[in-house]
Amino acid sequence: MQATYIPYSQTNAFSGLVLDYLAGQPDLAAFYAERPDLEGLGKTIEKRNFGGNRQTLVKVLKNQYSNLKTHQAVANNIELLLREETFTVTTGHQLNLFTGPLYFIYKIVTAINLALELKIAYPEQNFVPVYWMATEDHDFAEINHVQVEEELISWIQQGNGATGRLSTKTVAAAVTAYKGYLGLSANGRKLGSLVEDAYLGNSNLADATRQLVNSLFEKYGLVIINADEPELKAQFAGIAADDIVHRHSAAHIAASSEALASCGYGAQVHGREINFFYLRDHLRERIVFEDNVYKVNKTDITFSESGLLAEINEHPDRFSPNVVMRPLYQEIVLPNIAYIGGGAEIAYWMQLKANFDFYKTDFPVLILRNSALLIDPRSKQNLFRLGISPDEIFANEETLVTNWVHNNTRNQLFLADESREIQALFDRIKLQAFKIDKSLSESADAAKTKTLHLLGNLEKKLLRAEKRNHEISLQQIKNVKARLFPGGSLQERVLNLAPMYVNYGEDFLSTLIERFQPLGQQFTIITP
Repeated sequence: MQATYIPYSQTNAFSGLVLDYLAGQPDLAAFYAERPDLEGLGKTIEKRNFGGNRQTLVKVLKNQYSNLKTHQAVANNIELLLREETFTVTTGHQLNLFTGPLYFIYKIVTAINLALELKIAYPEQNFVPVYWMATEDHDFAEINHVQVEEELISWIQQGNGATGRLSTKTVAAAVTAYKGYLGLSANGRKLGSLVEDAYLGNSNLADATRQLVNSLFEKYGLVIINADEPELKAQFAGIAADDIVHRHSAAHIAASSEALASCGYGAQVHGREINFFYLRDHLRERIVFEDNVYKVNKTDITFSESGLLAEINEHPDRFSPNVVMRPLYQEIVLPNIAYIGGGAEIAYWMQLKANFDFYKTDFPVLILRNSALLIDPRSKQNLFRLGISPDEIFANEETLVTNWVHNNTRNQLFLADESREIQALFDRIKLQAFKIDKSLSESADAAKTKTLHLLGNLEKKLLRAEKRNHEISLQQIKNVKARLFPGGSLQERVLNLAPMYVNYGEDFLSTLIERFQPLGQQFTIITP
Protein backbone atom coordinates (compact mmCIF):
# COMPACT_ATOMS: atom_id res chain seq x y z
CA MET A 1 0.00 0.00 0.00
CA GLN A 2 1.11 3.53 -0.79
CA ALA A 3 0.63 6.71 1.21
CA THR A 4 0.33 10.36 0.32
CA TYR A 5 0.00 13.22 2.77
CA ILE A 6 -2.04 16.41 2.78
CA PRO A 7 -2.32 19.25 5.32
CA TYR A 8 -4.94 18.74 8.02
CA SER A 9 -6.48 22.05 7.00
CA GLN A 10 -7.27 20.60 3.56
CA THR A 11 -9.54 17.94 5.05
CA ASN A 12 -12.06 20.45 6.46
CA ALA A 13 -12.38 18.13 9.46
CA PHE A 14 -10.26 19.70 12.24
CA SER A 15 -11.01 22.57 14.59
CA GLY A 16 -9.36 25.95 14.42
CA LEU A 17 -7.74 25.36 17.80
CA VAL A 18 -6.03 22.17 16.62
CA LEU A 19 -4.84 23.77 13.38
CA ASP A 20 -3.55 26.80 15.28
CA TYR A 21 -1.75 24.54 17.75
CA LEU A 22 0.02 22.67 14.96
CA ALA A 23 0.92 25.98 13.31
CA GLY A 24 2.40 27.36 16.55
CA GLN A 25 -0.14 30.16 17.05
CA PRO A 26 1.41 32.34 19.83
CA ASP A 27 -1.93 32.83 21.62
CA LEU A 28 -1.93 29.15 22.56
CA ALA A 29 1.61 28.99 23.96
CA ALA A 30 0.44 29.48 27.55
CA PHE A 31 -1.72 26.36 27.39
CA TYR A 32 0.97 23.73 26.77
CA ALA A 33 4.56 23.09 27.77
CA GLU A 34 6.59 22.23 24.66
CA ARG A 35 5.99 22.10 20.92
CA PRO A 36 5.04 18.77 19.28
CA ASP A 37 8.37 18.17 17.58
CA LEU A 38 11.66 16.43 18.31
CA GLU A 39 13.12 19.53 19.91
CA GLY A 40 10.16 19.91 22.24
CA LEU A 41 10.25 16.22 23.13
CA GLY A 42 13.98 16.45 23.80
CA LYS A 43 13.44 19.32 26.23
CA THR A 44 10.70 17.33 27.96
CA ILE A 45 13.00 14.33 28.35
CA GLU A 46 15.71 16.49 29.92
CA LYS A 47 13.46 18.10 32.51
CA ARG A 48 11.05 15.23 33.26
CA ASN A 49 10.89 14.89 37.03
CA PHE A 50 9.03 11.64 37.61
CA GLY A 51 8.04 11.09 41.21
CA GLY A 52 6.04 7.89 40.77
CA ASN A 53 7.10 4.47 41.97
CA ARG A 54 8.56 2.43 39.11
CA GLN A 55 8.68 -0.76 41.15
CA THR A 56 4.97 -0.51 41.93
CA LEU A 57 4.17 0.25 38.29
CA VAL A 58 6.04 -2.82 37.07
CA LYS A 59 4.54 -5.01 39.79
CA VAL A 60 1.02 -3.95 38.80
CA LEU A 61 1.70 -4.51 35.09
CA LYS A 62 3.13 -7.96 35.64
CA ASN A 63 0.11 -8.90 37.70
CA GLN A 64 -2.25 -7.63 35.01
CA TYR A 65 -0.42 -9.65 32.35
CA SER A 66 -0.24 -12.79 34.49
CA ASN A 67 -3.08 -14.51 32.65
CA LEU A 68 -1.70 -13.70 29.20
CA LYS A 69 1.14 -15.34 27.38
CA THR A 70 3.30 -12.24 27.24
CA HIS A 71 5.23 -11.53 24.05
CA GLN A 72 8.93 -10.97 24.64
CA ALA A 73 8.73 -7.43 23.25
CA VAL A 74 6.07 -6.55 25.85
CA ALA A 75 7.92 -8.28 28.69
CA ASN A 76 11.12 -6.41 27.80
CA ASN A 77 9.33 -3.07 27.78
CA ILE A 78 7.73 -3.72 31.15
CA GLU A 79 11.17 -4.50 32.62
CA LEU A 80 12.61 -1.35 31.01
CA LEU A 81 10.16 0.73 33.05
CA LEU A 82 12.30 0.02 36.12
CA ARG A 83 15.11 2.14 34.64
CA GLU A 84 15.38 5.87 35.20
CA GLU A 85 16.25 6.42 31.53
CA THR A 86 12.97 4.88 30.37
CA PHE A 87 9.99 7.05 29.45
CA THR A 88 6.52 6.30 28.18
CA VAL A 89 4.56 7.56 25.17
CA THR A 90 0.90 7.19 26.09
CA THR A 91 -2.47 7.17 24.44
CA GLY A 92 -5.76 6.47 26.16
CA HIS A 93 -9.21 5.44 25.10
CA GLN A 94 -12.49 3.93 26.22
CA LEU A 95 -13.05 0.18 26.04
CA ASN A 96 -15.00 0.29 22.77
CA LEU A 97 -16.62 -2.96 21.68
CA PHE A 98 -14.23 -4.89 19.39
CA THR A 99 -11.94 -1.78 19.33
CA GLY A 100 -14.70 0.55 18.09
CA PRO A 101 -13.94 3.13 15.37
CA LEU A 102 -10.69 2.99 13.42
CA TYR A 103 -9.21 6.00 15.19
CA PHE A 104 -8.78 3.76 18.26
CA ILE A 105 -6.28 1.76 16.20
CA TYR A 106 -4.69 4.91 14.78
CA LYS A 107 -4.01 6.32 18.26
CA ILE A 108 -2.13 3.20 19.28
CA VAL A 109 -0.11 3.06 16.05
CA THR A 110 0.87 6.72 16.53
CA ALA A 111 2.13 5.94 20.04
CA ILE A 112 4.13 2.93 18.80
CA ASN A 113 5.68 4.90 15.96
CA LEU A 114 6.57 7.88 18.13
CA ALA A 115 8.33 5.58 20.61
CA LEU A 116 10.35 4.10 17.74
CA GLU A 117 11.18 7.53 16.35
CA LEU A 118 12.31 8.79 19.75
CA LYS A 119 14.59 5.79 20.26
CA ILE A 120 16.34 6.64 17.00
CA ALA A 121 16.68 10.31 17.95
CA TYR A 122 17.71 9.65 21.58
CA PRO A 123 19.38 6.21 21.68
CA GLU A 124 20.57 6.59 25.29
CA GLN A 125 16.97 6.55 26.52
CA ASN A 126 14.20 3.98 26.22
CA PHE A 127 10.66 4.72 25.11
CA VAL A 128 7.70 2.45 25.82
CA PRO A 129 4.37 2.85 23.99
CA VAL A 130 1.46 2.59 26.43
CA TYR A 131 -2.28 2.21 25.94
CA TRP A 132 -4.08 3.53 29.03
CA MET A 133 -7.43 1.78 29.22
CA ALA A 134 -10.24 4.06 30.37
CA THR A 135 -11.59 1.30 32.59
CA GLU A 136 -13.24 3.68 35.05
CA ASP A 137 -15.39 5.40 32.47
CA HIS A 138 -19.07 4.64 33.10
CA ASP A 139 -20.75 5.68 29.85
CA PHE A 140 -21.59 2.22 28.52
CA ALA A 141 -23.88 3.62 25.82
CA GLU A 142 -20.86 5.22 24.13
CA ILE A 143 -18.93 1.96 23.78
CA ASN A 144 -21.50 -0.85 23.49
CA HIS A 145 -21.76 -0.85 19.69
CA VAL A 146 -19.59 -1.04 16.61
CA GLN A 147 -20.28 -0.24 12.96
CA VAL A 148 -19.01 -2.57 10.25
CA GLU A 149 -19.90 -0.98 6.94
CA GLU A 150 -23.71 -0.52 7.01
CA GLU A 151 -24.29 -2.91 9.93
CA LEU A 152 -24.44 -1.76 13.54
CA ILE A 153 -23.61 -4.48 16.06
CA SER A 154 -24.63 -3.78 19.67
CA TRP A 155 -23.99 -5.41 23.01
CA ILE A 156 -27.35 -5.46 24.76
CA GLN A 157 -26.83 -5.16 28.50
CA GLN A 158 -27.58 -2.83 31.37
CA GLY A 159 -24.32 -1.05 32.13
CA ASN A 160 -23.75 0.25 35.65
CA GLY A 161 -20.54 1.47 37.22
CA ALA A 162 -17.08 1.39 35.68
CA THR A 163 -17.10 -0.27 32.27
CA GLY A 164 -13.82 -2.06 32.91
CA ARG A 165 -15.49 -4.08 35.67
CA LEU A 166 -18.46 -4.98 33.48
CA SER A 167 -19.17 -8.70 33.16
CA THR A 168 -18.85 -10.21 29.69
CA LYS A 169 -21.46 -12.91 30.34
CA THR A 170 -23.95 -11.34 27.92
CA VAL A 171 -21.56 -10.42 25.08
CA ALA A 172 -21.80 -13.74 23.20
CA ALA A 173 -24.57 -12.57 20.85
CA ALA A 174 -22.54 -9.55 19.78
CA VAL A 175 -19.49 -11.77 19.23
CA THR A 176 -21.55 -14.11 17.04
CA ALA A 177 -22.88 -11.20 14.96
CA TYR A 178 -19.38 -9.79 14.53
CA LYS A 179 -17.97 -13.14 13.44
CA GLY A 180 -20.87 -13.44 11.00
CA TYR A 181 -19.77 -10.24 9.31
CA LEU A 182 -16.12 -11.31 9.26
CA GLY A 183 -17.01 -14.41 7.26
CA LEU A 184 -14.96 -17.46 6.39
CA SER A 185 -11.91 -15.97 4.72
CA ALA A 186 -8.55 -16.62 6.38
CA ASN A 187 -8.34 -13.03 7.61
CA GLY A 188 -11.93 -13.03 8.81
CA ARG A 189 -11.52 -16.29 10.71
CA LYS A 190 -8.32 -15.02 12.34
CA LEU A 191 -9.83 -11.79 13.65
CA GLY A 192 -13.00 -13.65 14.66
CA SER A 193 -10.93 -16.08 16.69
CA LEU A 194 -9.03 -13.26 18.42
CA VAL A 195 -12.29 -11.53 19.34
CA GLU A 196 -13.96 -14.72 20.54
CA ASP A 197 -11.01 -15.77 22.68
CA ALA A 198 -10.75 -12.31 24.23
CA TYR A 199 -14.41 -11.62 24.98
CA LEU A 200 -15.61 -15.10 25.84
CA GLY A 201 -12.41 -16.12 27.61
CA ASN A 202 -12.38 -13.27 30.14
CA SER A 203 -14.86 -12.37 32.82
CA ASN A 204 -14.76 -8.57 32.50
CA LEU A 205 -14.44 -5.97 29.75
CA ALA A 206 -11.04 -4.67 30.89
CA ASP A 207 -9.37 -8.07 30.60
CA ALA A 208 -11.15 -8.78 27.31
CA THR A 209 -9.97 -5.48 25.82
CA ARG A 210 -6.43 -6.02 27.03
CA GLN A 211 -6.25 -9.46 25.42
CA LEU A 212 -7.65 -8.30 22.07
CA VAL A 213 -5.47 -5.19 21.81
CA ASN A 214 -2.46 -7.16 22.98
CA SER A 215 -3.03 -9.80 20.29
CA LEU A 216 -3.01 -7.06 17.63
CA PHE A 217 0.01 -5.08 18.84
CA GLU A 218 2.13 -7.28 21.12
CA LYS A 219 4.96 -7.69 18.61
CA TYR A 220 5.44 -3.92 18.68
CA GLY A 221 5.94 -3.94 22.44
CA LEU A 222 2.75 -2.08 23.33
CA VAL A 223 2.15 -2.07 27.09
CA ILE A 224 -1.48 -1.93 28.22
CA ILE A 225 -2.36 -0.59 31.65
CA ASN A 226 -5.52 -0.64 33.73
CA ALA A 227 -5.11 2.12 36.32
CA ASP A 228 -8.09 0.93 38.38
CA GLU A 229 -5.63 -0.42 40.96
CA PRO A 230 -5.32 0.38 44.69
CA GLU A 231 -1.51 0.54 44.59
CA LEU A 232 -1.55 3.08 41.78
CA LYS A 233 -4.40 5.07 43.25
CA ALA A 234 -2.46 5.31 46.53
CA GLN A 235 0.12 7.46 44.73
CA PHE A 236 -2.67 9.85 43.73
CA ALA A 237 -4.51 9.85 47.06
CA GLY A 238 -2.89 13.04 48.37
CA ILE A 239 -3.94 15.05 45.33
CA ALA A 240 -7.41 13.48 45.38
CA ALA A 241 -7.92 14.50 49.02
CA ASP A 242 -6.59 18.03 48.50
CA ASP A 243 -8.63 18.62 45.37
CA ILE A 244 -11.91 17.27 46.72
CA VAL A 245 -11.68 19.34 49.88
CA HIS A 246 -10.28 22.56 48.39
CA ARG A 247 -11.58 22.37 44.80
CA HIS A 248 -8.38 23.65 43.20
CA SER A 249 -8.97 22.02 39.82
CA ALA A 250 -12.37 23.67 39.42
CA ALA A 251 -10.86 27.14 39.78
CA HIS A 252 -7.87 26.48 37.54
CA ILE A 253 -9.87 24.90 34.74
CA ALA A 254 -12.47 27.66 34.84
CA ALA A 255 -9.71 30.29 34.57
CA SER A 256 -8.06 28.44 31.68
CA SER A 257 -11.38 28.10 29.88
CA GLU A 258 -11.97 31.84 30.20
CA ALA A 259 -8.47 32.57 28.94
CA LEU A 260 -9.00 30.31 25.91
CA ALA A 261 -12.34 31.99 25.26
CA SER A 262 -10.65 35.39 25.26
CA CYS A 263 -8.42 34.06 22.48
CA GLY A 264 -11.44 32.93 20.50
CA TYR A 265 -11.48 29.24 21.43
CA GLY A 266 -14.37 27.39 23.04
CA ALA A 267 -14.02 25.03 25.99
CA GLN A 268 -13.97 21.32 25.16
CA VAL A 269 -14.82 20.16 28.68
CA HIS A 270 -16.26 21.81 31.76
CA GLY A 271 -14.91 20.98 35.19
CA ARG A 272 -17.13 20.57 38.20
CA GLU A 273 -16.77 21.85 41.72
CA ILE A 274 -15.52 18.36 42.66
CA ASN A 275 -13.91 16.42 39.84
CA PHE A 276 -14.01 12.95 41.36
CA PHE A 277 -16.44 10.05 41.42
CA TYR A 278 -17.01 7.50 44.15
CA LEU A 279 -16.33 4.05 42.73
CA ARG A 280 -17.60 0.69 43.93
CA ASP A 281 -18.84 -2.41 42.10
CA HIS A 282 -21.78 -1.37 39.88
CA LEU A 283 -21.46 2.21 41.13
CA ARG A 284 -19.63 5.27 39.83
CA GLU A 285 -21.33 8.47 40.92
CA ARG A 286 -20.21 12.06 41.39
CA ILE A 287 -19.10 13.35 44.77
CA VAL A 288 -20.90 16.58 45.66
CA PHE A 289 -20.64 18.92 48.62
CA GLU A 290 -24.03 19.87 50.04
CA ASP A 291 -25.18 20.97 53.50
CA ASN A 292 -21.61 20.79 54.80
CA VAL A 293 -21.24 17.10 54.00
CA TYR A 294 -19.85 15.16 51.07
CA LYS A 295 -22.48 13.12 49.30
CA VAL A 296 -22.30 10.44 46.65
CA ASN A 297 -24.85 11.55 44.06
CA LYS A 298 -28.01 9.41 43.70
CA THR A 299 -27.13 7.36 46.80
CA ASP A 300 -27.45 7.61 50.58
CA ILE A 301 -23.67 7.57 51.07
CA THR A 302 -22.34 10.63 52.90
CA PHE A 303 -19.06 11.66 54.55
CA SER A 304 -17.92 14.34 56.90
CA GLU A 305 -14.63 15.93 55.88
CA SER A 306 -12.68 13.77 58.32
CA GLY A 307 -14.62 10.70 57.22
CA LEU A 308 -13.90 11.47 53.58
CA LEU A 309 -10.16 11.87 54.22
CA ALA A 310 -10.13 8.60 56.14
CA GLU A 311 -11.93 6.84 53.28
CA ILE A 312 -9.42 8.17 50.73
CA ASN A 313 -6.54 7.03 52.94
CA GLU A 314 -7.95 3.54 53.51
CA HIS A 315 -9.55 2.97 50.10
CA PRO A 316 -7.91 5.21 47.48
CA ASP A 317 -9.24 2.90 44.75
CA ARG A 318 -12.76 4.10 45.52
CA PHE A 319 -12.00 7.60 44.25
CA SER A 320 -12.12 7.88 40.50
CA PRO A 321 -10.92 11.02 38.67
CA ASN A 322 -13.17 12.46 36.01
CA VAL A 323 -12.08 13.57 32.54
CA VAL A 324 -10.22 16.67 33.78
CA MET A 325 -8.33 14.92 36.60
CA ARG A 326 -7.56 11.62 34.88
CA PRO A 327 -4.67 13.15 32.86
CA LEU A 328 -3.02 14.31 36.07
CA TYR A 329 -3.37 10.82 37.55
CA GLN A 330 -1.77 9.39 34.41
CA GLU A 331 1.26 11.65 34.65
CA ILE A 332 1.66 10.84 38.36
CA VAL A 333 1.96 7.07 37.83
CA LEU A 334 3.71 6.93 34.43
CA PRO A 335 7.12 8.37 33.44
CA ASN A 336 5.39 9.96 30.49
CA ILE A 337 6.71 12.55 28.04
CA ALA A 338 4.04 12.61 25.33
CA TYR A 339 0.30 12.09 25.13
CA ILE A 340 -1.27 11.01 21.83
CA GLY A 341 -4.82 12.26 21.39
CA GLY A 342 -7.43 13.28 18.87
CA GLY A 343 -8.43 16.86 18.23
CA ALA A 344 -10.96 17.00 21.07
CA GLU A 345 -8.42 15.56 23.52
CA ILE A 346 -5.75 18.07 22.51
CA ALA A 347 -8.30 20.81 23.12
CA TYR A 348 -9.29 19.70 26.61
CA TRP A 349 -5.69 18.98 27.68
CA MET A 350 -4.99 22.65 26.99
CA GLN A 351 -7.52 23.54 29.65
CA LEU A 352 -5.48 21.54 32.20
CA LYS A 353 -2.01 23.13 32.06
CA ALA A 354 -2.64 25.49 34.98
CA ASN A 355 -3.84 22.60 37.14
CA PHE A 356 -0.70 20.61 36.34
CA ASP A 357 1.40 23.63 37.31
CA PHE A 358 -0.44 23.99 40.61
CA TYR A 359 0.21 20.36 41.52
CA LYS A 360 3.83 20.63 40.34
CA THR A 361 3.40 17.83 37.81
CA ASP A 362 5.19 17.86 34.46
CA PHE A 363 2.96 18.44 31.46
CA PRO A 364 3.55 16.08 28.50
CA VAL A 365 3.98 17.08 24.89
CA LEU A 366 0.60 16.90 23.18
CA ILE A 367 0.77 14.98 19.90
CA LEU A 368 -2.18 14.91 17.51
CA ARG A 369 -2.78 11.28 16.58
CA ASN A 370 -2.35 10.30 12.96
CA SER A 371 -5.50 10.30 10.87
CA ALA A 372 -6.03 8.37 7.67
CA LEU A 373 -8.36 7.63 4.78
CA LEU A 374 -8.05 4.20 3.20
CA ILE A 375 -9.21 4.30 -0.43
CA ASP A 376 -10.33 0.82 -1.45
CA PRO A 377 -9.52 -0.50 -4.99
CA ARG A 378 -13.06 0.08 -6.29
CA SER A 379 -13.09 3.71 -5.09
CA LYS A 380 -9.59 4.23 -6.46
CA GLN A 381 -10.71 3.05 -9.91
CA ASN A 382 -13.79 5.25 -9.81
CA LEU A 383 -11.78 8.32 -8.83
CA PHE A 384 -9.25 7.64 -11.58
CA ARG A 385 -11.98 7.20 -14.20
CA LEU A 386 -13.67 10.41 -13.05
CA GLY A 387 -10.40 12.33 -13.02
CA ILE A 388 -10.63 13.20 -9.33
CA SER A 389 -7.44 13.13 -7.26
CA PRO A 390 -7.58 11.54 -3.78
CA ASP A 391 -7.04 14.86 -2.03
CA GLU A 392 -9.97 16.48 -3.90
CA ILE A 393 -12.44 13.99 -2.42
CA PHE A 394 -12.37 15.89 0.90
CA ALA A 395 -14.42 18.73 -0.59
CA ASN A 396 -18.12 18.70 0.24
CA GLU A 397 -20.35 16.88 -2.21
CA GLU A 398 -21.82 19.99 -3.85
CA THR A 399 -18.40 21.53 -4.43
CA LEU A 400 -17.06 18.24 -5.74
CA VAL A 401 -19.95 17.86 -8.22
CA THR A 402 -19.87 21.48 -9.38
CA ASN A 403 -16.11 21.48 -9.94
CA TRP A 404 -16.35 18.21 -11.86
CA VAL A 405 -19.06 19.59 -14.17
CA HIS A 406 -17.08 22.74 -14.89
CA ASN A 407 -13.98 20.67 -15.65
CA ASN A 408 -15.78 18.21 -17.91
CA THR A 409 -18.13 20.31 -20.04
CA ARG A 410 -17.63 21.75 -23.51
CA ASN A 411 -20.34 24.32 -22.92
CA GLN A 412 -20.01 27.75 -21.43
CA LEU A 413 -21.55 27.77 -17.98
CA PHE A 414 -20.04 30.91 -16.51
CA LEU A 415 -21.44 34.23 -17.71
CA ALA A 416 -18.75 36.40 -16.19
CA ASP A 417 -17.80 38.09 -19.47
CA GLU A 418 -21.43 38.80 -20.25
CA SER A 419 -21.93 40.14 -16.75
CA ARG A 420 -19.04 42.57 -17.16
CA GLU A 421 -20.42 43.73 -20.52
CA ILE A 422 -23.85 44.34 -19.02
CA GLN A 423 -22.34 46.30 -16.13
CA ALA A 424 -20.39 48.46 -18.57
CA LEU A 425 -23.52 49.00 -20.70
CA PHE A 426 -25.62 50.09 -17.70
CA ASP A 427 -22.84 52.36 -16.51
CA ARG A 428 -23.07 54.18 -19.86
CA ILE A 429 -26.88 54.25 -19.62
CA LYS A 430 -26.61 55.64 -16.09
CA LEU A 431 -24.31 58.43 -17.24
CA GLN A 432 -26.64 59.36 -20.07
CA ALA A 433 -29.68 59.26 -17.77
CA PHE A 434 -27.89 61.47 -15.22
CA LYS A 435 -27.33 64.12 -17.87
CA ILE A 436 -31.07 64.17 -18.64
CA ASP A 437 -32.37 63.87 -15.07
CA LYS A 438 -30.24 63.19 -11.96
CA SER A 439 -33.01 61.13 -10.35
CA LEU A 440 -32.93 58.65 -13.23
CA SER A 441 -29.48 57.34 -12.17
CA GLU A 442 -31.10 55.39 -9.33
CA SER A 443 -33.49 53.79 -11.81
CA ALA A 444 -30.53 52.78 -13.95
CA ASP A 445 -28.81 51.17 -10.92
CA ALA A 446 -31.98 49.27 -10.06
CA ALA A 447 -32.32 48.02 -13.63
CA LYS A 448 -28.68 46.88 -13.59
CA THR A 449 -29.11 45.02 -10.30
CA LYS A 450 -32.25 43.29 -11.57
CA THR A 451 -30.59 42.30 -14.83
CA LEU A 452 -27.49 40.91 -13.08
CA HIS A 453 -29.72 38.94 -10.74
CA LEU A 454 -31.56 37.44 -13.72
CA LEU A 455 -28.22 36.63 -15.30
CA GLY A 456 -27.10 34.88 -12.11
CA ASN A 457 -30.26 32.78 -12.07
CA LEU A 458 -29.69 31.86 -15.71
CA GLU A 459 -26.16 30.77 -14.85
CA LYS A 460 -27.54 28.45 -12.14
CA LYS A 461 -30.04 27.01 -14.62
CA LEU A 462 -27.25 26.34 -17.12
CA LEU A 463 -25.31 24.47 -14.41
CA ARG A 464 -28.36 22.42 -13.40
CA ALA A 465 -29.05 21.51 -17.02
CA GLU A 466 -25.45 20.49 -17.58
CA LYS A 467 -25.56 18.35 -14.42
CA ARG A 468 -28.49 16.46 -15.93
CA ASN A 469 -26.34 15.73 -18.96
CA HIS A 470 -23.79 14.03 -16.67
CA GLU A 471 -26.23 12.28 -14.34
CA ILE A 472 -24.44 8.91 -14.37
CA SER A 473 -20.99 10.36 -13.62
CA LEU A 474 -22.34 12.62 -10.89
CA GLN A 475 -24.08 9.70 -9.21
CA GLN A 476 -20.77 7.84 -9.26
CA ILE A 477 -19.15 10.82 -7.54
CA LYS A 478 -21.86 10.81 -4.86
CA ASN A 479 -21.49 7.06 -4.38
CA VAL A 480 -17.73 7.13 -3.91
CA LYS A 481 -18.04 10.13 -1.60
CA ALA A 482 -20.57 8.25 0.55
CA ARG A 483 -18.42 5.11 0.57
CA LEU A 484 -15.28 6.93 1.71
CA PHE A 485 -17.05 9.29 4.13
CA PRO A 486 -19.83 7.23 5.74
CA GLY A 487 -22.53 9.44 7.18
CA GLY A 488 -20.59 12.47 5.99
CA SER A 489 -17.83 11.86 8.56
CA LEU A 490 -14.22 10.87 8.29
CA GLN A 491 -13.97 7.12 7.68
CA GLU A 492 -11.94 6.65 10.87
CA ARG A 493 -14.72 8.08 13.04
CA VAL A 494 -17.31 5.54 11.88
CA LEU A 495 -15.86 2.30 10.53
CA ASN A 496 -14.36 -0.49 12.59
CA LEU A 497 -11.17 -2.44 11.95
CA ALA A 498 -13.21 -5.40 10.62
CA PRO A 499 -13.53 -4.55 6.89
CA MET A 500 -9.90 -3.46 6.74
CA TYR A 501 -8.70 -6.65 8.40
CA VAL A 502 -10.89 -8.89 6.25
CA ASN A 503 -9.52 -7.31 3.07
CA TYR A 504 -5.87 -6.81 4.05
CA GLY A 505 -5.19 -8.79 7.24
CA GLU A 506 -1.96 -8.02 9.09
CA ASP A 507 -0.82 -5.97 6.09
CA PHE A 508 -3.24 -3.23 7.12
CA LEU A 509 -1.64 -2.80 10.56
CA SER A 510 1.90 -3.12 9.21
CA THR A 511 1.09 -0.47 6.57
CA LEU A 512 -0.01 1.91 9.30
CA ILE A 513 3.22 1.26 11.18
CA GLU A 514 5.22 1.90 8.01
CA ARG A 515 3.32 4.95 6.79
CA PHE A 516 2.21 6.94 9.84
CA GLN A 517 4.46 9.88 10.69
CA PRO A 518 3.67 11.01 14.26
CA LEU A 519 5.50 14.32 13.93
CA GLY A 520 4.64 14.93 10.29
CA GLN A 521 1.50 16.92 11.15
CA GLN A 522 -0.25 15.76 7.98
CA PHE A 523 -3.26 13.64 7.10
CA THR A 524 -2.47 10.24 5.55
CA ILE A 525 -4.20 8.92 2.43
CA ILE A 526 -3.58 5.21 1.88
CA THR A 527 -4.20 3.50 -1.46
CA PRO A 528 -3.61 -0.11 -2.61
